[in-house]
Amino acid sequence: MIRVFMLVPGLEFPHFCAQCEDYPCVESCPVDALSVSKKSGAVLVDNEKCTACGQCIDACPGRIPHMHPREKHIVICDLCNGDPQCVKVCREGSWNVLRTVSRRDETSYKLYARKPEEVTRDLAAKIYGEKGDEYL
Repeated sequence: MIRVFMLVPGLEFPHFCAQCEDYPCVESCPVDALSVSKKSGAVLVDNEKCTACGQCIDACPGRIPHMHPREKHIVICDLCNGDPQCVKVCREGSWNVLRTVSRRDETSYKLYARKPEEVTRDLAAKIYGEKGDEYL
């Protein structure tokens, strides 16, 4: 699941799991409700085990996991079992802003795991100049 944040009107951006190589969200789960898919490398949530304690949210450098709006468990993108449907929809709609990439061992994926506030601050500075912080 990709979440779209708009912390400042007009500055919408997609925010999704960066699949950190050390999976701090998985390590933080006190009830072992999170695991890593051997096929896709995505974080999987066992909804039956999850207690919605939120420790994975706090452990995630990008604060990606979020509470299901009606049920008592965490939601994290599972990459649709290695075939992300969001990428297909994006391509079919001719937006072409999402794509799948092969994982590289030398890349630190935590570089991409940033909090929405940080992304918004950088985006505002790029669009509005150095005074972008005034919009937050």
